[in-house]
Amino acid sequence: MHRRTLLKQLAASVPAVWLAQHADAASFFSSDDLQIADGPFQPNWNSLEQYKTPDWYRNAKFGIWAHWGPQCEPEFGDWYAREMYMEGNGKYNYHVSKYGHPSEFGFKDVINEWKAELWNPEELLELYKNAGARYFMALANHHDNFDLYNSKYHNWNSTKIGPKKDLIAGWAKAARKQGLHFGVSVHAAHAWSWYEPAQRSDTKGPKAGIPYDGKLTKKDGKGKWWEGLDPQELYAQNHPLSKASNDNAVIHAQWDWGAGVAVPDKAYCDKFFKRTIDLIDKYDPDVVYFDDTVLPLYPISDVGLKIAAHLYNKSIKTKGSLQAVINGKILNEQQRKCMVWDIERGQSNSIEPLPWQTDTCIGSWHYNKPIFDNHRYKSAKTVVHTLVDVVSKNGNLMLSVPVKGNGTIDSDERKIVEEIGRWMKANSESIYDTRPWTIFGEGPALENAAPLSAQGFNEGKGKPMEAQDIRFVVKADVLYATVMGWPENGKVLIKNLGSNSQHYKKKINKVELLATKQTLAFEQTADGLLVNFPENRPEEFYANALKVMSSE
Repeated sequence: MHRRTLLKQLAASVPAVWLAQHADAASFFSSDDLQIADGPFQPNWNSLEQYKTPDWYRNAKFGIWAHWGPQCEPEFGDWYAREMYMEGNGKYNYHVSKYGHPSEFGFKDVINEWKAELWNPEELLELYKNAGARYFMALANHHDNFDLYNSKYHNWNSTKIGPKKDLIAGWAKAARKQGLHFGVSVHAAHAWSWYEPAQRSDTKGPKAGIPYDGKLTKKDGKGKWWEGLDPQELYAQNHPLSKASNDNAVIHAQWDWGAGVAVPDKAYCDKFFKRTIDLIDKYDPDVVYFDDTVLPLYPISDVGLKIAAHLYNKSIKTKGSLQAVINGKILNEQQRKCMVWDIERGQSNSIEPLPWQTDTCIGSWHYNKPIFDNHRYKSAKTVVHTLVDVVSKNGNLMLSVPVKGNGTIDSDERKIVEEIGRWMKANSESIYDTRPWTIFGEGPALENAAPLSAQGFNEGKGKPMEAQDIRFVVKADVLYATVMGWPENGKVLIKNLGSNSQHYKKKINKVELLATKQTLAFEQTADGLLVNFPENRPEEFYANALKVMSSE
């Protein structure tokens, strides 16, 4: 595509204020020699707005995510590769104790320690399939900038360093063997600013003033295990610091590449584009999740727009129709038409007009052994309640199950996944292939719903759901009403299914407890549908799907 044509198209895709402030921003435009797949989609919002979410994704409802990479090797939680360079931080203290000082043993050395020696993707994917997942996502890279696949354009990848394995290839093969759709998550666009603490040094103590390893270059590797590799290819710190970089929290205000962030150069943006196109072309993912505001490097570069157009065009070319999904965060109304809106650790409070997704984790995103030691994972009950609520609002749930550095999950996680599987086996008819009803639910939890903040983050802030809380979905002529608890008095009144309901005007002739296939006694009055629950409750009784049928 010619630069002049691209300039015209981007008038609709880039905020005018941003362009005015960056009139000389050549870095916005990636090289003309970087071509996207031919097809109907062009790298601008007006073109991407043609997108329609594929039915397979709308029907799948539930996916499981392996957010697994070298930051799981220390088994000490999220953002390890950043916070280990923050003097006095818990991860810094842990790192010094376990590995040594970050001037001598940096994150590049943690990667070298990581071997993933017990990883068995076939066994894990069988477990996840049995848990009811219809798609599976694997981490392709994180903010640590380490590619977990056979990367053509990036030497810091898992086939050359650490596990010496193509992890994405292994995950993809295992997922497809189980008949699951396969996705990848891409987070590396932010390495440029995310790694800035690696440029620091201690301010006190015996190593005060000795730089951490974030500015090392290829020539510094002579005689080291990493001889021949350039740490700057990993850390990307050959640039001035962002404004207020020493404020560890400022990165959140700069996540959209504003607020004084150090702007990546054109070479960095172009390389990210090449790495991501290589990933898409090699492994043919059905879903690509971006951990960015809108799209990677937007609005300082067009590469995210080009990747989106490439993925959609490639899907049409190889599958005959558009079957690909992109997950993006913090989207405006137009952008939500161009991809699937993702809400992190939270959920919408209404039925969304377009399909969307919640992504959350039962623990930390990267494996954190203290959570296991203290048995602090989310319960299966919490996960199921989230799934039922999200599906009632036209959404999907993607659940991260943290993986240990060695490639296994722990015993607590396994029990949770297996319990989710038991609930799904009994109740999945009320999940798969469903669509929202005219309202998503009723009950006291609606009155205490917490608003979304930034990417989401309203999870667990509202009133917990109980037997008075109901969630609705439909499939063909059947209405499913899931009661989010077992009523203590053995009866539940569903107010929106009364004889005078504005939403359900049919005469109900049968109510079935889906988990046990029992037909339940009921009475439909002006006050609602009063359903008598059986004396014996199912094993997983915290979400009870009722199959409501009419003779009409």
